[in-house]
Amino acid sequence: MSQAAERQLDLSEFRALSNAIATYEDFNLLVRRLVEGICRTFTIKGASIMLLDEKEGRLFRVSSCGISETYLNKGPVFVDSCYCCLGSGKVEIVQDLQNDERIQYPEAARKEGLASLLAIPVKYKTTAVGVIRLYHTEQMQICEEDIDSLCALGSQLGVVIENNNLYNFLEQIKKAVESLPPHMLHA
Repeated sequence: MSQAAERQLDLSEFRALSNAIATYEDFNLLVRRLVEGICRTFTIKGASIMLLDEKEGRLFRVSSCGISETYLNKGPVFVDSCYCCLGSGKVEIVQDLQNDERIQYPEAARKEGLASLLAIPVKYKTTAVGVIRLYHTEQMQICEEDIDSLCALGSQLGVVIENNNLYNFLEQIKKAVESLPPHMLHA
């Protein structure tokens, strides 16, 4: 992260991305718009949003832009064997994807032409529930204000994800209650 890097995420783009998060109706469309907007704004090779599966201890991709299917399907990304910013809940940057021991698939990164990666936690309150990854073919140069803006978007996305999880949970309870025999509902 360089202090000399110029701000790339201007207020109008930040407002558009924030508004998309606040008014989403289709989660898949929302995350697709986010990764596309991030790639366009930062003129990087690609971006991906991955969510944590706590039961399996791994990340799964929900959306990406600019990254090949070959790279995306290189193998599972296990939380305990990668940096991925979930443990610390802090932004992490990897300036050399091919030679950093934290990277699970350095050869796949080389074949994809990726040099660096910026990982922004997707958080709900203080808990990391996923990660936004920015991939670049050169060393990542991004100013602190842009990192702060991406972290704010990650936090907003975390609220959306938790609300969606809660809604799905309540729908399951509703279906379970509806399937009870009538005499149990009036006991």
